[in-house]
Amino acid sequence: MKKYFVTGIDTDSGKTVASAILVEKLKADYWKPIQAGQPTDSDTVRSLISNDKIIHPEGIVLDAPMSPHAAAQLENIELKAAQFQTPETNNTLIIEGAGGLLVPINDSEFVIDLAKPFDAEVILVSRNYLGSINHTMLSINYLQTNNFKIAGIIFNDTPNPATESFILNYSKLPCLGRIEPLTEVNKSAIQSQLQNISL
Repeated sequence: MKKYFVTGIDTDSGKTVASAILVEKLKADYWKPIQAGQPTDSDTVRSLISNDKIIHPEGIVLDAPMSPHAAAQLENIELKAAQFQTPETNNTLIIEGAGGLLVPINDSEFVIDLAKPFDAEVILVSRNYLGSINHTMLSINYLQTNNFKIAGIIFNDTPNPATESFILNYSKLPCLGRIEPLTEVNKSAIQSQLQNISL
């Protein structure tokens, strides 16, 4: 089973849309280990993909739409990376993180710390905006310094060839695709982006 951990350079990088596209492209299963707030990303992905894909139940669903460590504290729950195990499947598994890669789940662990025990390759979603080079390079530096397996980068939203070229040339990571700006996010929009992903 191939496993990919989808994370982003910030909370609004477009992880859920990217995950839905990857699920469709790879005919993969989807799983969200930690969900904070409603509606769930699982529900969103379910509404965007064809009906023959498997959406596994979340590892945990927290009520408050905030950082997992803070949302868990409100419910007197202590989250630990070791408590989560990937669901059983023979299919490729798309695992969506929560927020950016260094969003904490407790006082010493981050969301990205789930990727290694899951034996998952990281897909980094980078959204083009002023400051995104800095945020993307910091994210890549953390992943590379800490020896995460990185599948590559997906660029989301308005294209910026100069920004993307710099990031790819400097990091030496492959570009897995570009998600075009979407006026509406629906099943048709997801289908329209499949050709833009090379994985």
